[in-house]
Amino acid sequence: MKRGYPFAIIEKLVKTLAGEVMSDKIKVLDIDIDNCTAKEAMKETMEYLKSEPVSVIEMVTVEGLMQMDELPELKENMQEFDLVLAGDKTILEAADITDRKFLQETEGHLFLKMFMRYLHKNHKRIYLLVETEEEGQEFYDYLQRYYSGLQIIGLAKVSARNRADDMLVNAIHGGEVDCIFAALSAPLQEDFIMKNRSLLDARVFIGLGKESLPVKKAGLGQSRIGQFLIRRIFKKEIEKRKRSEPNQFSPAK
Repeated sequence: MKRGYPFAIIEKLVKTLAGEVMSDKIKVLDIDIDNCTAKEAMKETMEYLKSEPVSVIEMVTVEGLMQMDELPELKENMQEFDLVLAGDKTILEAADITDRKFLQETEGHLFLKMFMRYLHKNHKRIYLLVETEEEGQEFYDYLQRYYSGLQIIGLAKVSARNRADDMLVNAIHGGEVDCIFAALSAPLQEDFIMKNRSLLDARVFIGLGKESLPVKKAGLGQSRIGQFLIRRIFKKEIEKRKRSEPNQFSPAK
């Protein structure tokens, strides 16, 4: 979630959402992704905040798509999510999207910035889910630094081992939460929401993916070189699949 769009521009976009219509979906590695602008996604999300039960938004990443590629049941369950957005322009390029503005919005995480600004201005209450204490602290510090005043009313670790989903769900219930931000790796993030969706007392669940965390993490996948290599592997896999399994892709209409 890099900075790049001034708050004044983001605020103006939030105020001009009326009349936007959701676009068609694209398909990448057999996963349906909503082909919509940041303004269109914001309009949908603002409606989700007014309704029950919890609505699920998934920000799919290159690494997440690769992790989920061998999990057909998970792909099928993701069709029940309310909004699935590309979190990396490389994913859009895989669907042959060339619109520069759309690619720029995705690369700059404009939707997330607009949504954070909206949550801040409207005094919404958020809950953070991470995998480690370090990630949690740095995520919290980041939000306090760039979105000072956000009401962060809880933060919890979720791990693949020794999960205590029932205790976490109870903690969220006690916080009158508007939005849950999950920055978890795939498929942990998707498994958590699919198993607990009917139990969560919140308006919106946003799965950011671990790679979207504004945290400096060790390991190949989290370095700039690592991200470059992952994208390169992804692109090569996309090229191969388009030749052998074209049904796993559909371009924007």
